Amino acid sequence: MKKGMIKLSVFYPNGGDITFNMDYYFDRHIPLVRSLLGEACKGVEVEKGLAGLGEPDTPAPYLVCGHLFFDSMGDLHKALNVNLDQMAGDIPNFTNAQADRLAFRFSRYPLLH
Repeated sequence: MKKGMIKLSVFYPNGGDITFNMDYYFDRHIPLVRSLLGEACKGVEVEKGLAGLGEPDTPAPYLVCGHLFFDSMGDLHKALNVNLDQMAGDIPNFTNAQADRLAFRFSRYPLLH
């Protein structure tokens, strides 16, 4: 991804009675999202939570984090406004979690030595 792009992150929380079907998410939901967003979506990344940073064996606060990349906020809004209902309607097929959504301007900095 290029510096300055917009990253929409969707965080699916962990805990309680939350369920998440990872196979459905990868095999059905992500391809649906990609097809609905079309050329406006420049990339997708998915991360699976492994652990929290507290005591050993602390569960991850989020089960999954999905990231969609766009050239601009305008592109993000235009693509989502047309397709949000269909994408949101698919969520109950893989989770009962209420996701948190945040938009970021993507920056990449060199590693410090």
